[in-house]
Amino acid sequence: MVSNKVLVIDDTTVVRVKVREMLPPGNFDVLEAKDGLEGLNLIRQEKLSLIMLDFLLPKMSGWEVFQQIQSQSDLRKIPLVIMSGRKEEVTEKISEPFEHFEFLGKPFDQKQLIGAIKSAMTKAKQPRSEQTSTATSTADNNLTTSPDVGITSSTNEIQTLTEKIVKMQAEIDALKKQLAQVVTFIKQKIK
Repeated sequence: MVSNKVLVIDDTTVVRVKVREMLPPGNFDVLEAKDGLEGLNLIRQEKLSLIMLDFLLPKMSGWEVFQQIQSQSDLRKIPLVIMSGRKEEVTEKISEPFEHFEFLGKPFDQKQLIGAIKSAMTKAKQPRSEQTSTATSTADNNLTTSPDVGITSSTNEIQTLTEKIVKMQAEIDALKKQLAQVVTFIKQKIK
């Protein structure tokens, strides 16, 4: 009897399959989502024991999914592991130490995966204040302190979006390289 439903939200099939294969057999029912929107829908529909969330996702980013989870008290109780190949992208939005979720750097091995899951489950049990994420509250404070915030924030938003586009393009290039490696690997196995 499967007792734990695990949702893996990652746009890379290899990562979703890797997590499924690394989990102890028989104990987990692994659900998969290939983008943030599909993942959020599953979070709302299923009774989950664990969420594994990639930070860079199509349709809805991992950051946006994280914010949705944090905005609802019943979802905040679900143990959460945030995965990323670049920790700085996570710390840019969420400051360390990560008190209520665990971070798992990509690539990872089975020992790191199991350790992250155990840590996330421990962190999820800890009591927390009803404060939303620090990044959100800081942004709200900045909006109330400046009278000409409209122009300044628009310029800042454009600059931030431009930086994100550059980072996303680098991620896309890295993913294309990974995909080429996977295709080569598969072709070798087929021979």
